[in-house]
Amino acid sequence: MTDLTLLLDSFRRNARVNAAVLAAVKPDEYDLTDGKGGQSVAQILRHMAGFRVGWLWNISREHAMPLLDPTQQDADGDPMWRWQGKAPDELADAFTEGDAAAVAAVQSALEEGRTFPDPWGEGTYQSNPAHFLQHTIVHDSHHRGQIMTLLREGGRTREEMDALDEHWAIWRE
Repeated sequence: MTDLTLLLDSFRRNARVNAAVLAAVKPDEYDLTDGKGGQSVAQILRHMAGFRVGWLWNISREHAMPLLDPTQQDADGDPMWRWQGKAPDELADAFTEGDAAAVAAVQSALEEGRTFPDPWGEGTYQSNPAHFLQHTIVHDSHHRGQIMTLLREGGRTREEMDALDEHWAIWRE
């Protein structure tokens, strides 16, 4: 069995950084964009939180189901994400519950000695299900960088940006 200790610690730290960024974004900054067709801060945050359920829907539906609202369906007839269309200040639980579901899916696959299904024929996490957690960390980091850029370009002062950069301390503990 794979020892997930370090990866789970990193995953929890990633969650703390997400929480810090989510708490730091001001409501008047949700609509900031690059002005060139890119996503707004709100859209990026929703995408980050929804990433977990989107992947889980394809690799471990059992673990995706608690994140969905079976009374609401998308155009394909699939249940919709419970936080669909919510404001960013309402996404904290989406991140928390999505992270818990991701960890549970990985632990379940590892305990059963199986990989995840590969719905797109891309080798999806075939060498080790724990790569899903690593993918989530990398994905979140990428989008946090986009958010930081939008906040800077949106008028945050150097001092405000420096204060927001304090989330790096989480990785040095």
